Formats: sequence, C-alpha cells, structure tokens
Amino acid sequence: MTTFSHDSFVSPLTWRYGGVEMRQLWSEIHKRKLLRRVWFALAKAQNEFGLVTDEQLDDLHENIDHVDIDRATEIEKDIKHDLMAELRTYAEQCPVGGAVLHLGATSMDVLDNADALRIKESLELIQSKMNLLRDSLADLIEIWAATAVMGFTHLQPAEPTTVGYRLAQYGQDLLIDYAEISRVYGGIRGKGFKGAVGSSASYVELLDGSVSSAEDLERRSMQILKIDCFPVSTQTYPRKQDWLVLNSLAGLGGTLYRLAFDVRILQSPLIGEWTEAFGQDQVGSSAMPFKTNPINAEKIDSLGRYLASLPRVAWDNAAHSLLERTLDDSANRRLLLPQAFLIADELLDSATNLVTGLQVNESAIDNNLNVFKNLAAIEPLMMALCKAGANRQEMHEIIREHTVHARTVGEADNTNNLIEDLSTNEHLLQYLSAAEIIEKLDSVDKYVGFAPEHARSLALELRNY
Repeated sequence: MTTFSHDSFVSPLTWRYGGVEMRQLWSEIHKRKLLRRVWFALAKAQNEFGLVTDEQLDDLHENIDHVDIDRATEIEKDIKHDLMAELRTYAEQCPVGGAVLHLGATSMDVLDNADALRIKESLELIQSKMNLLRDSLADLIEIWAATAVMGFTHLQPAEPTTVGYRLAQYGQDLLIDYAEISRVYGGIRGKGFKGAVGSSASYVELLDGSVSSAEDLERRSMQILKIDCFPVSTQTYPRKQDWLVLNSLAGLGGTLYRLAFDVRILQSPLIGEWTEAFGQDQVGSSAMPFKTNPINAEKIDSLGRYLASLPRVAWDNAAHSLLERTLDDSANRRLLLPQAFLIADELLDSATNLVTGLQVNESAIDNNLNVFKNLAAIEPLMMALCKAGANRQEMHEIIREHTVHARTVGEADNTNNLIEDLSTNEHLLQYLSAAEIIEKLDSVDKYVGFAPEHARSLALELRNY
C-alpha cells in the first residue's frame, strides 16, 4: 500500500482538519470493507434464491474483512479499474465463493450502495457532534439570558437586547440545521441492485425472467444492508441526493460562520464584549506580541466559506447526469463527499470549542450600554409618550431633530445635552414630566422586552430537541 508523508502534498484534511472518527469513515480501508459488505449482502440474498450455495456464502463471509489494498493496487495498475481490482482481490481470497461474486451486478450497484451507507454513517456522526454543540450553547444562553447588552443593526448601535438572546439566534438556526440534516438523513437511499442501466435486466434474467423475483431479490439485499433504495435509477442513484446532503452541511456551515463572524466583531477592542479562549502560551502574531487574534473563529469562517462552494459541484453532477450515466462525476465525488463531511466535522469541533471557551466581558458590556444609553432609550421614551396620548409621528420627528447631533460615539455619552434638551422640550412636557422623561432615558438596561424569557425557552428547546 502507498504510504504518505510530508515529503509530498498531503491534504490538510488528512491531518490538520477533521476528527479521527470522520477520517476513518472516509478512509480507503473503510470504503473497501463497505464494498465487500455490499457484495456479501447480494450473495446472501442470492443464496436464499438458490443462486449461491451455502459453501460459497460461508467462504465469502470468512474473508469479508481481509482487505488487501496492496494487492488491489497491483491489479489496478494493469486493468485500470479500481472496483474490478477490489473485486478480483476479494475473489482471489475466496477459492470457493469468489466465482459468484458480483453476479448480475454492475459497478455502481456496489459503489453507490456503499456510498449511501457511508453517507448515513457520516451524518450520524455529524448529528452526534451537533448534540454536543447544542448542549454547550444552551448552557451559555441560560447563563447570560438576562444580561442586557447593546444591540446593533447595520453594525450601528440600536437598542438593548441580552447576551443570551443574541446567542439564542445561533441556537435557533442550529435547530433548523438539525431538522434539515435529520430530514436528509431519513431520506438517504442506495441505488439498490438494478444493473447497468437501472432496469435490473440481469437479475430478471438470472431469475428465469421473473420481474417479481428480481424485485424480491433487491428488497432482500437492501434489508440485509439495512437501507432502502430508490425505486428507479439509471446506472447510479440520483445524484440529486448528493446535492441535498451537501446543501444541508453547507446550511450548518452558514450558521457556524455567522456565529464565528459575530465573535470576531465583538472581540474587536473597540467593542470588546466577547473573546474566544486564548492559551497562556498561545502566540497571536509573529510581529506583534500583544495580539490575541480570534483564530478559531477565523478558521471557522474560512472553512465555512469553502464548504458553501461545494453544493454547486454536486448540483452540476446531478444536472449533468446525462441519459443513463456519464462518468464525469466520479473523480470529483472522490474529493467532494469526504471534503464536505470532514470540513463540517472540523467546523462542529471548532464551534463547540469556541462556545465552551467563550469569555463574556461584563465591564465592556456595561460601558457600551452607558455610552449609547441615551440614544438606545429613545424608543422607550416614545412608547411612554404615546401611551400618554401623544401623536407617534410628531414625537418621532421632534426627537429625531434632537438626536441627529448625538449620533457619534463622542457625542453620545453624558457630555452631550440630549437628556437636558428632551427633558425641557415643551412638546414632550405636555405628556410627561421632566422627571419621567429622564427616568425613561436612564433605564436602558431594563428595555429588553421578553428577550430573557425567550432565550431561556430556546435553551430548553436545544436541550430537549
């Protein structure tokens, strides 16, 4: 078997990104074990239909895990067909049963069923890691559910929300992602055993022209594999399935991308409210020793951006699956599927680390609230004025004229005259006293609506999904 070292190109997904378990699922050894599992399932079903003897089946079962990549590679050099090379290797190991391997099958009967099995295994691992992230996020939401924080729209100061409610937005997206991935997982199907163009003609022929027997053979083979199959196919299963899988992973990537991007924004010292974990011996910059860069969040955004591009390749594969089969998807699927799953795996591990290590700076939160409090409290003042009988449109224009000069950070603190201007405005004083106006403008940290309650509810939903 060819071995790899750092003397030549090695994909970062081989050693830097992605977990050990996901790498094993997409390893060449696991792939070949799955191929043999498919061959054996077909043989076992054919045994029940009288096409394979008990002795042949026992021989195949005895050697099912004896993967020999070196031998298969040697054969492939001559015949230039990787599936046939693995088939011949398996057959060589089975002097009794080898002769009936692949009976009636075409390559994609084996490869596509194996791919479907591997996709299901990989989605199960993704779901389990999503569960870990959901729990970690729920913990954080509950801790910070009621902590008021300055909200931003258009990246400009807006009104208060809470830290927990902001975190709940990512949790809600994650629930949507989980539902979609679960839906896709539930619909994963193999090709079945339908032969060269999907008509199952070879199996009908083996079973003396009986269509129903061929259908029963396929059904039984898939029962042994514990996966359903598409009712119709070409030489391959519909490549739209790959597109749906990659879309669901890219959707998850979008959620984690947004979370990481917001961490990067909030970690900027000018805001300084959130900070990702930074090790005592960690180096932020080779030139600037003081730097504590959000490298984990940046990695998530970098890989998430790449993951988002992959569904387009899957779309092309599906759309260009011409007539009964072309082979122009084969090479890119060797890259496409493992890359998508390994990147999603890395994103989940990184996001979980980001959430569990996230540091919330309460002093920065309080400072930002204080800086912008007068502007952020404008809406509660308007609500109080309207409740007292004021015309909403008139109040909006009067207050807008007063605040137009207090929009910059430097003018929005207590050095401006906004409170004095509003608390002495004759139009506002018709409805509220000066003391009431000042009280409203000074109570911004209480203007969070149902954010704490809804944050806690979302945390509970994350735990109980």
